[in-house]
Amino acid sequence: MVFENILNPIFSPLLNLPTLLAVILLSFLVSLIITVVYKFTTDQNLMKQLKEEIKEFQKEIKDLKKEPERAMEVQKRSMQTNMKYMMHSMKSTLYSIIPIILIFNWMNANFAFDPILPGQDFTTTVVFEDSIEGVIELSVPGGVMINGDAQKEVKDSEVKWILNGDEGEYLLEYIFDGKKYNKEVLITQKNRYKEPVKRVRGGIVESIGIENKPKKLLNIFGWKIGWLGTYIIFSILFSIIIRRIIKVY
Repeated sequence: MVFENILNPIFSPLLNLPTLLAVILLSFLVSLIITVVYKFTTDQNLMKQLKEEIKEFQKEIKDLKKEPERAMEVQKRSMQTNMKYMMHSMKSTLYSIIPIILIFNWMNANFAFDPILPGQDFTTTVVFEDSIEGVIELSVPGGVMINGDAQKEVKDSEVKWILNGDEGEYLLEYIFDGKKYNKEVLITQKNRYKEPVKRVRGGIVESIGIENKPKKLLNIFGWKIGWLGTYIIFSILFSIIIRRIIKVY
């Protein structure tokens, strides 16, 4: 998790907060960054003028409902003005895109899944290429226990084990056809986890996964929302508020 390592010194204190609060704070921060950068990298007088022109075009189109040909001409002019508005907006996007990508990747690395708790059962899965047969063995370090057999036959291109363990960071070892594959797992009460799925290139093993359950932060009429949906909802609200406060067009 490269992006996690870059931003951890700055954002790691947020991991001590409830995840919902941390996402709200970051959505406010990102909205503030985008809005401030936009304000100071665009000609606000021009943007205001273009926005007013667009509103006038929209009003004129409504008034020309019974004159489709004239309405179409106004629509073309409106689209040209809209394009000019978007082109002037692109400059601010170029300035803010890299930090926003970094923050998004950090959030995805820390808020997408629930941690595996000490003593909690979890599943590890090895996925093979099609038509692979044989026996695979899972070797675990002290502190981790396997519920069932360590050796299992490959069926339907995958093998699963149920594990649990004490708090700590561990390296699981998977042995198949004389080759060894590794996967990290973190068992903790803190709001942290290792990357759930490890892709394996150039071999008969396609991936090795740890079952971290997706984290849900909001429940709206039975619709459970993760970090990204929560971020989008609050970022829209914050963007509207911030734009009005600092008068951005």
